[in-house]
Amino acid sequence: MSHSHRELELLEVLKRLGGSARNADLAKALDVSEETVRRTVKSLSMTSDLERVRGGAYLASSQNDPSFFRRISQRTNEKRLIAAVVCDVVEDGMTVYLDVGSTTAYVAEDLRLRRNLTVVTNSIGVAQTLVNVNGNRVHLLGGEMQVNDRGTFGHDTYCQVQRFALDMAIFSLDAVSASKGFLYQSSVESQLSAAIAEKADRVLVAFDHGKLSETAPYVGPDPRQVDYVVTDSPLDEPFVTAFADWGIQSFIASRKS
Repeated sequence: MSHSHRELELLEVLKRLGGSARNADLAKALDVSEETVRRTVKSLSMTSDLERVRGGAYLASSQNDPSFFRRISQRTNEKRLIAAVVCDVVEDGMTVYLDVGSTTAYVAEDLRLRRNLTVVTNSIGVAQTLVNVNGNRVHLLGGEMQVNDRGTFGHDTYCQVQRFALDMAIFSLDAVSASKGFLYQSSVESQLSAAIAEKADRVLVAFDHGKLSETAPYVGPDPRQVDYVVTDSPLDEPFVTAFADWGIQSFIASRKS
């Protein structure tokens, strides 16, 4: 089946972005509206060239696991509320690290309201969202690409981030434990987060309420190095006690009445 010029352009951009992307990233790369991207993606999904997921698409012929897009399409309203609170904590002119999580993808969108940030990230999506906005300077860390997370990890990533004097590190995660702290499914992600938390002036962890019922095998930042958590639902015991013991200030993002 022949494709239109717009469809061919979108397929080429998807290839450049590693085989998967959010609609917002595709719109920015193509310099078109997200509505145009959605129409084009819908058309291409009928030809088996790509698969649609909520908020994005991935090449059907690639080996990409679309798990990132499944995660980013879960609890979207809650993540937007969380992102708005995180944005209130971040100040203009800060040097900020953001990781590859689905919640931090929403945080990056809200941080477009801030000015003159120095953004350090291992996330392709975060870099694309914040580059060339309001005087921001964006540094995308090198390292080995992990397609499932659309980000970089490894020794090179760790070495490069050491160059930055971080005012704040913003992390998402896979699970929260009242006894073990902040947990990850990926060993390399847990190690990188822990190392960055040790050198950032302030550490913020953002997660939706679903993470409180999950578990994961790898421990991330030392909870005593975390300054803030932002979530969308009031915390139950034993989390209230655990966070208080660790010296963590909790922010609950809720809809305004």
